[in-house]
Amino acid sequence: MLNSALKTAIDIAYSAGEILRDGFSQPHRINQKADATDLVTETDQAAEKLIIECLRSTFPDHSILGEEGGAQNVAEAQYRWIIDPLDGTTNFAHGIPHFSVSIALVDAEGWPIVGVIYDPTRDECFAASKGNGATLNGQPIHVSRTPKLSQAVVASGFPYDKWHDPRNNADLWAHFVVRSRGVRRFGSAALDLAYVAAGRFDGYWEQKLNAWDIMAGVLLVQEAGGNVSGFDGTSAFIHAIKPDIVASNGLFHEEILTVIRLGEKAPRPI
Repeated sequence: MLNSALKTAIDIAYSAGEILRDGFSQPHRINQKADATDLVTETDQAAEKLIIECLRSTFPDHSILGEEGGAQNVAEAQYRWIIDPLDGTTNFAHGIPHFSVSIALVDAEGWPIVGVIYDPTRDECFAASKGNGATLNGQPIHVSRTPKLSQAVVASGFPYDKWHDPRNNADLWAHFVVRSRGVRRFGSAALDLAYVAAGRFDGYWEQKLNAWDIMAGVLLVQEAGGNVSGFDGTSAFIHAIKPDIVASNGLFHEEILTVIRLGEKAPRPI
């Protein structure tokens, strides 16, 4: 089942990516969700419609959860697809060519067993299934071997409620900036995790995400040999409504957690 699910997810991601690529070059209508920093375009909605229709026709006994409100709940479904048709909507809306399609299949325990992240502007497809490793355009990928935080390039972002909640990651950024080789903010959580899996980033942390932001990327990092946890170092994040997560190559994961604990106690580094 995993092989067929992975192939289907890859095919759908390419089709949805074509919608994004075509829409990126056209004028598009931008709507605001509940928060001024959380946007949606008609392209998100068109891509999600395609993904849901394809999944529904291929796996009618699976549930589906989509970022833009699309869902199909099947009573007692053993599997659920979690999809983000356009991760990086703000980049897309502002003409920045860094966004992705994210598709994951999770089991009854909530863990991802298939994950696909497709970057249509670079034609890069990151894919994984449980126990079978991770690939980029069909070639195996592995996390980096950077041994410590001081030599690492790490990535992060900011939650959508950053204007309203002081727990908005700004304090943690200040701590990581002075303890790492560099911190990057590219605006697509899915691609940040894919880049950790591919060894481009050495680590990643972020607060108050959603399942559709992370599920495919969590599996990619794990299958590429890395480590993923919550801020508490455990796997409980997978069941959180708004998970805080850390992903790394595994070699300095505890260093990241230590900086987070320090940052939450001391808002600004001395």
